[in-house]
Amino acid sequence: MLTILGFTMIATFLVLIMLKKMSPIAALVLIPALFCVFVGKGAHLGDYVIDGVSSLAPTAAMLMFAIVYFGVMIDVGLFDPIVRGILRFCRADPMRIVVGTALLAAIVSLDGDGSTTFMITVSAMYPLYKRLKMSLVVMTGVAAMANGVMNTLPWGGPTARAATALKLDAGDIFVPMIPALLVGLLGVVVLAYVLGLRERRRLGVVTLDEAPAEEKETVLVGAGGGTGVIAGKRTAGSGSGSGTDVDADADDDFQGLDPHRPTLRPRLYWFNALLTVGLLTAMIMELLPIPVLFLLGAALALSVNYPNIPDQKARLAAHADNVLNVSGMVFAAAVFTGVLQGTGMVDSMAKWLVDVIPDGMGPHMALVTGVLSLPLTYFMSNDGFYFGVLPVLAEAGAAHGVTPLEMARASLVGQPLHMSSPLVPAVYVLVGMAKVEFGDHTRFVVKWAAMICLVILAAGILFGII
Repeated sequence: MLTILGFTMIATFLVLIMLKKMSPIAALVLIPALFCVFVGKGAHLGDYVIDGVSSLAPTAAMLMFAIVYFGVMIDVGLFDPIVRGILRFCRADPMRIVVGTALLAAIVSLDGDGSTTFMITVSAMYPLYKRLKMSLVVMTGVAAMANGVMNTLPWGGPTARAATALKLDAGDIFVPMIPALLVGLLGVVVLAYVLGLRERRRLGVVTLDEAPAEEKETVLVGAGGGTGVIAGKRTAGSGSGSGTDVDADADDDFQGLDPHRPTLRPRLYWFNALLTVGLLTAMIMELLPIPVLFLLGAALALSVNYPNIPDQKARLAAHADNVLNVSGMVFAAAVFTGVLQGTGMVDSMAKWLVDVIPDGMGPHMALVTGVLSLPLTYFMSNDGFYFGVLPVLAEAGAAHGVTPLEMARASLVGQPLHMSSPLVPAVYVLVGMAKVEFGDHTRFVVKWAAMICLVILAAGILFGII
């Protein structure tokens, strides 16, 4: 009964948000509360919610201060050179823009944090997509898939969880998987190329000065801090003084962020660069908990770049919408995960899935694990899958001669789909900053992300890794 109710609760949630009958926050709170009553454990709802909130509170804190930190870094111009380089490659060609989105998301994902990746990627690409009237779900989908592939880095989380759960070395899991993951990343770029061609056929190729400028975008979407106007090409002697002019001979030199916004701090560029490198290094080396690092980093960035209290308040106010939306979504998701785990639905669902695997599939448990990682990492947290389900699957595989290393590698396959799971806080940063409905993002990305997962699985089998 718990198994049926668990799957029914998840299906109800997904259907309601995809049909836009409920907002994600309302659905994350009300649906699990209702099913908790159906299970007959309504009296324990408060305990489950508190447990869920307690487990996700560090994540919420990390996201809150990460948004402030990287919002300030974008405001002061730290990422302007990267943005300009990507935009020079993209020009005003929809195909190049979508491919550039995939490349930028993959590069920024090297820090191992999805929220950081999405903040930088959306901030850089959103104005282009809006100016050329491109599909924003293409941007969110491509960014999520690229980050999902890169999320398998040892410091990204899933690999470390798999290593811990099966008592293996993370390097032994990850390093042999690199060829298959590179194939998966190549698959994301190829898919971005195809989707970009589709957008090009729909919109054509135009110069940015031909595209209608109906609205001025903010530097960090929804976070203020400048006009962030996309640049066109200046004709000689135009002298508009709008902050969007570029050299008349540099036809391809586009700017994605307003180079004259008042929040820029060019004299502090190298301080901010070193601070960011130091922050990411400390995060990778785990010198302090990530929420603490971002809290300290945000406080230091604000104090040095904006020493006046009114300026600090203005920056915090500019990013308050994103902070509130994301942290609210995380705490709402805590209700969902708290009820799933507290009522025993997750354990029951996992046990049922393991039990339905035919005995004849025993020698192929690595393949089974790879396939199961798609729905399981989508419908439950990485902690639930890697610490609750993977050890059971690994034990079944060991009985048929399948090594734990093969099982661990296969368990990473589902990450491109996992990054769009409603239980992943970072995805709400992505859709919130891109102003995309979560249901629209889900409808678009699931089929493509599943395909990328299967490409990685096929490559792993072909290379003898899985």
